[in-house]
Amino acid sequence: MIVLVINAGSSSLKFQLYQMKDESVLAKGRVERIGMESAIVTIEPTGKPEVREVREILEHTTAIRKVLDMIVHPEHGVLKSVSEIDAVGHRVVHGGESFSSSVLVTEEVKREIKRLFDLAPLHNPAHMLGIHAVEANMPEVPQAVVFDTAFHQTMPPVSYLYPIPMVLYKKHKIRRYGFHGTSHAYVSEQAAKFLGRPLEELKLVTCHIGNGASCTAVDGGKSIDTSMGMTPLEGLMMGTRSGDIDPAIVPFTMAKEDLTLSEVNSMLNKHSGLLAISNIGSDMREIAEAMEAGDRNAALAFEMYEYRLRKYIGSYAAAMNGLDAIVFTAGVGENSALLRAAVCRGLSFLGIEFDEEANARRSPDDRAITKPGSRVQVLVIPTNEELVIARDTYGLILNRNDVE
Repeated sequence: MIVLVINAGSSSLKFQLYQMKDESVLAKGRVERIGMESAIVTIEPTGKPEVREVREILEHTTAIRKVLDMIVHPEHGVLKSVSEIDAVGHRVVHGGESFSSSVLVTEEVKREIKRLFDLAPLHNPAHMLGIHAVEANMPEVPQAVVFDTAFHQTMPPVSYLYPIPMVLYKKHKIRRYGFHGTSHAYVSEQAAKFLGRPLEELKLVTCHIGNGASCTAVDGGKSIDTSMGMTPLEGLMMGTRSGDIDPAIVPFTMAKEDLTLSEVNSMLNKHSGLLAISNIGSDMREIAEAMEAGDRNAALAFEMYEYRLRKYIGSYAAAMNGLDAIVFTAGVGENSALLRAAVCRGLSFLGIEFDEEANARRSPDDRAITKPGSRVQVLVIPTNEELVIARDTYGLILNRNDVE
């Protein structure tokens, strides 16, 4: 079975094409600047050179059509016909309380995703554009949706409810939802395989640390708490997001600086975090270089970032009453030996025996950065959210075929 994975944004679209027989990637690519005359289309077919084109692409239906054209192109394509694609899987950020697992796309599912637009106004409408675009180009091909929030639907009320009037939850579903669920689920399973132990027996803290960042307490394979909340703004200090702050700062700042609700929302999401404290940028590599050069603001930004991450890990160890392993993943988590070292040195009380040499080595493979006798293992596991989407889509199609 061949599965096309789509991650549609408001002005961009990423894709990967999988042969599920061996879970190999046949091709991947992206469409950038959708809605403009100078949109950029890129395809990286496995075993062939990358191809890049600039052309007018004004909406998502045209973007999908161009992706399909490139996939079956006589020279740089990887399939003979679009009809070889058996299913399409979509990433959808927010499933609310409606979806605790991946589902096949139906009219009812589309209506429910649309109803959830208020919870993810920047993401869910764009994902719906991707679904409609595939329908327009491949009307007979089944589609599935995989939700970032689904993995966290196992959280108990003590974790997901906020201590605010209950009527706000009952009327508006204001609660913690969590995000990066496909990543946390994937690295949890990979950690269990690496450790050679059943996932059901493990207490893990998984750290998805990229420009957006979140930690999850995974107890017995289930998310019992996670740092992001109703929106991706809560939790850790991030590249441009503030993470946890005193909520009274919002009305205070609005009054003092005469800011609108939109302006303060933009401040907290796009102009805070590493960017705000370092006054350099949101890229951890830039922060590290500036630290090396003696920049005090960069050093402070790094220390705040690491401190808040370490606090969350410690609190989740307490929440689970134990800890078997910490997992680092995503761009910063996989690549910043500096951050991992700082976090692990500050958690030595847990019984972490840190291996400096293992941490410094770069590798695309799952690996431990602690010594064999360490009471708590620390792992670096590259995430693969697209593969999770492909696997879920594949499983749903197989189950549907069995029923039929």
